[in-house]
Amino acid sequence: MRDKMMNRWNTYEPFFVELADKKIADIVITNHARVRWVDRVETEKTGFEDICAFLWDKLKNNKIESYYRNEEDVYLIDDDLVMVAEFALIENEIDIAGNPLHKMIIVTFLGRMSETIELRDLKSYYSWLRHSRRMTLIKNSRKRK
Repeated sequence: MRDKMMNRWNTYEPFFVELADKKIADIVITNHARVRWVDRVETEKTGFEDICAFLWDKLKNNKIESYYRNEEDVYLIDDDLVMVAEFALIENEIDIAGNPLHKMIIVTFLGRMSETIELRDLKSYYSWLRHSRRMTLIKNSRKRK
Protein backbone atom coordinates (compact mmCIF):
# COMPACT_ATOMS: atom_id res chain seq x y z
CA MET A 1 0.00 0.00 0.00
CA ARG A 2 1.48 3.28 -1.06
CA ASP A 3 1.88 6.09 1.43
CA LYS A 4 -1.35 8.08 1.26
CA MET A 5 0.05 11.12 3.08
CA MET A 6 2.92 11.70 0.68
CA ASN A 7 3.56 15.17 -0.61
CA ARG A 8 5.25 15.24 -3.97
CA TRP A 9 7.61 18.09 -4.65
CA ASN A 10 7.93 17.05 -8.23
CA THR A 11 5.41 15.09 -10.28
CA TYR A 12 8.21 13.10 -11.91
CA GLU A 13 9.81 11.86 -8.71
CA PRO A 14 8.14 8.95 -6.88
CA PHE A 15 8.00 8.93 -3.09
CA PHE A 16 10.33 6.56 -1.26
CA VAL A 17 11.94 6.08 2.14
CA GLU A 18 15.43 4.64 2.51
CA LEU A 19 16.10 1.65 4.74
CA ALA A 20 19.70 0.46 4.64
CA ASP A 21 20.48 0.25 0.91
CA LYS A 22 16.85 -0.13 -0.21
CA LYS A 23 14.54 2.64 -1.41
CA ILE A 24 11.08 1.60 -0.28
CA ALA A 25 8.17 2.99 -2.29
CA ASP A 26 5.50 0.43 -1.33
CA ILE A 27 4.60 -1.81 1.60
CA VAL A 28 2.80 -5.14 1.24
CA ILE A 29 1.30 -6.86 4.30
CA THR A 30 0.73 -10.62 4.01
CA ASN A 31 -2.33 -12.21 5.58
CA HIS A 32 -0.07 -14.11 7.95
CA ALA A 33 1.54 -10.85 9.08
CA ARG A 34 -1.89 -9.33 9.76
CA VAL A 35 -2.92 -12.35 11.84
CA ARG A 36 0.34 -12.13 13.82
CA TRP A 37 -0.21 -8.38 14.25
CA VAL A 38 -3.57 -9.10 15.90
CA ASP A 39 -2.10 -11.88 18.07
CA ARG A 40 1.14 -10.25 19.14
CA VAL A 41 1.06 -6.49 18.62
CA GLU A 42 -2.26 -4.66 18.50
CA THR A 43 -5.87 -5.73 18.90
CA GLU A 44 -7.67 -2.48 18.03
CA LYS A 45 -6.04 -1.15 14.84
CA THR A 46 -5.85 -4.37 12.85
CA GLY A 47 -6.61 -3.38 9.25
CA PHE A 48 -4.04 -3.42 6.46
CA GLU A 49 -4.22 0.38 6.24
CA ASP A 50 -3.60 0.74 9.99
CA ILE A 51 -0.52 -1.48 9.85
CA CYS A 52 0.81 0.29 6.76
CA ALA A 53 0.28 3.72 8.30
CA PHE A 54 2.19 2.56 11.40
CA LEU A 55 5.07 1.20 9.28
CA TRP A 56 5.26 4.29 7.04
CA ASP A 57 5.45 6.49 10.12
CA LYS A 58 8.26 4.38 11.59
CA LEU A 59 10.13 4.32 8.26
CA LYS A 60 9.92 8.09 7.86
CA ASN A 61 11.20 8.64 11.40
CA ASN A 62 14.08 6.12 11.05
CA LYS A 63 12.66 3.91 13.79
CA ILE A 64 13.20 0.66 11.86
CA GLU A 65 16.64 -0.95 11.91
CA SER A 66 18.12 -4.29 11.05
CA TYR A 67 18.08 -6.80 13.91
CA TYR A 68 21.41 -8.30 12.82
CA ARG A 69 24.14 -6.25 11.20
CA ASN A 70 24.74 -8.50 8.18
CA GLU A 71 21.28 -10.00 7.59
CA GLU A 72 18.39 -8.23 5.91
CA ASP A 73 15.39 -10.35 6.89
CA VAL A 74 14.65 -9.44 10.50
CA TYR A 75 13.98 -5.86 11.55
CA LEU A 76 13.47 -4.12 14.86
CA ILE A 77 10.91 -1.32 15.27
CA ASP A 78 11.44 1.12 18.16
CA ASP A 79 14.03 -1.28 19.65
CA ASP A 80 11.13 -3.56 20.69
CA LEU A 81 8.90 -4.97 17.95
CA VAL A 82 10.51 -7.70 15.80
CA MET A 83 9.29 -8.28 12.23
CA VAL A 84 10.40 -10.33 9.25
CA ALA A 85 10.42 -8.58 5.87
CA GLU A 86 11.49 -9.34 2.32
CA PHE A 87 12.14 -6.92 -0.51
CA ALA A 88 11.23 -7.05 -4.18
CA LEU A 89 12.01 -4.67 -7.00
CA ILE A 90 9.12 -2.63 -8.35
CA GLU A 91 9.15 -3.04 -12.10
CA ASN A 92 9.34 0.06 -14.26
CA GLU A 93 9.85 2.42 -11.31
CA ILE A 94 13.07 4.25 -10.54
CA ASP A 95 14.01 7.32 -8.56
CA ILE A 96 15.20 10.53 -10.19
CA ALA A 97 18.81 9.26 -10.21
CA GLY A 98 17.82 6.02 -11.96
CA ASN A 99 18.11 3.72 -8.94
CA PRO A 100 15.51 0.95 -8.57
CA LEU A 101 12.67 1.22 -6.04
CA HIS A 102 11.60 -1.63 -3.78
CA LYS A 103 8.48 -2.87 -2.12
CA MET A 104 8.77 -4.10 1.42
CA ILE A 105 6.84 -7.34 1.95
CA ILE A 106 6.02 -7.90 5.62
CA VAL A 107 6.14 -11.67 6.17
CA THR A 108 5.33 -11.78 9.88
CA PHE A 109 5.54 -9.99 13.20
CA LEU A 110 7.39 -12.07 15.80
CA GLY A 111 6.31 -9.95 18.76
CA ARG A 112 7.70 -7.48 21.24
CA MET A 113 11.00 -8.13 23.02
CA SER A 114 9.58 -6.44 26.11
CA GLU A 115 6.86 -9.13 26.29
CA THR A 116 8.69 -12.17 24.87
CA ILE A 117 12.18 -12.32 26.34
CA GLU A 118 13.22 -15.14 23.98
CA LEU A 119 13.20 -12.67 21.06
CA ARG A 120 16.32 -10.96 22.42
CA ASP A 121 18.44 -13.69 20.85
CA LEU A 122 16.67 -14.98 17.75
CA LYS A 123 19.28 -17.55 16.81
CA SER A 124 18.91 -19.40 20.12
CA TYR A 125 15.12 -18.92 19.99
CA TYR A 126 14.89 -20.56 16.56
CA SER A 127 17.19 -23.38 17.58
CA TRP A 128 15.01 -23.94 20.67
CA LEU A 129 11.90 -24.00 18.44
CA ARG A 130 13.46 -26.54 16.07
CA HIS A 131 14.54 -28.70 18.99
CA SER A 132 11.13 -28.59 20.68
CA ARG A 133 9.34 -29.44 17.42
CA ARG A 134 11.74 -32.30 16.77
CA MET A 135 11.20 -33.66 20.27
CA THR A 136 7.42 -33.43 19.84
CA LEU A 137 7.66 -35.36 16.58
CA ILE A 138 9.85 -38.02 18.21
CA LYS A 139 7.38 -38.41 21.10
CA ASN A 140 4.45 -38.70 18.69
CA SER A 141 6.22 -41.30 16.56
CA ARG A 142 6.95 -43.37 19.70
CA LYS A 143 3.26 -43.38 20.57
CA ARG A 144 2.26 -44.71 17.16
CA LYS A 145 4.64 -47.69 17.24
